[in-house]
Parts: sequence; C-alpha cells; structure tokens
Amino acid sequence: MTDFNSALASVHLNSIASFVDLIDDAWQRDKQIIVCGNGGSALTALHYVTDWNKSLPLATGRRFRGRSVLDNIGLLTAHANDQSYPESFAEQIRNVVDPGDVVLLISGSGNSANVVQGAKVAKSLGATVASIVGFDGGALVSLSDRILHVSRSDMQICEDIHMMVGHMILRTLIKRHTPPIAAA
Repeated sequence: MTDFNSALASVHLNSIASFVDLIDDAWQRDKQIIVCGNGGSALTALHYVTDWNKSLPLATGRRFRGRSVLDNIGLLTAHANDQSYPESFAEQIRNVVDPGDVVLLISGSGNSANVVQGAKVAKSLGATVASIVGFDGGALVSLSDRILHVSRSDMQICEDIHMMVGHMILRTLIKRHTPPIAAA
C-alpha cells in the first residue's frame, strides 16, 4: 500500500486539472476525444470512452464525442499486418482526426512504437496530443502538449492510477456541468 500511496502522491493535481480543462474545452467545442493504448492501457482507454460517452450525456444532456482506435479489431490488426505495427494507430488517426480534436494516449512506458507514431501523426494533423504515462514517460513526454506522469516503474501501480484519472475527469466534468439541485 505504501508504494501505491507514494505513487499517487507523486501525481500533481495541477496535471489532472489541466487534463480536465483540456477534455472540457474539446467537449464544449464539439471536438472528438480519441483515445488509444496497448494492453492494460488499451482497456483503460476503452473504459474512459465508455464512461465518458455514457455518463456525461446522461448527467448533463450534452453529447460527448469520445472514440477509441481500439474498437475495430479487424481494422487494427489489418493495419498492423499490412502496413506495420507502428502504423496501427496512426492509420486510424489519419482517418478520423480533425484539427482541434484531442488525441489521448495512455502508456506505461511512453515508448510503444504505435503509440509514439500515433502521437506524431495526430500532432501533424492539428490535434492536441495528451499523454498519461508511467515509468520515465518515454518518448511521449516530448511529443505531448499535455502530460500526466506517474513516476513509478511498476506497471500495475501506473495502470491503477491511470484508471483513477479517467474517473476523476468524469466526476469533475459532471460536477462542473450539472446544475445544483435546489433544496426543498
């Protein structure tokens, strides 16, 4: 538990607030938030989009345009097989990103070839690149407009905190955009 508490304490609240503001701004401008990651980070990315797409409209009445490049396993593996693994996210990002969208990359190491290439392509297309990373942050640190870094070399601790960040963003946006209920 002390390892987890120490890792959680290393995450700067200003970084989380910056991510909330970034996602909120894109949402209010009706831009897409496109997420991706590998392995456990892929599941975290899918969890973010599921929660945000379902819960934000229910709570606020405003649609949320979250999507994942992980949803179509056929397309993902076709790009990985027919182009190259590093292009597996980039090719999908090329198809869907518009200037002003947010591409949110989740990665333990920050060095996975397909995540790094996805960041480069997103940036070249005018998207804001935001990354949630662990370990030393890897290549994504220098490629990202926003970074949230869990400075630990334990994948499971990083993944736990990465998941918490998605829930923190969700809860904060709901509180920010749901009118208070008047007392009777």
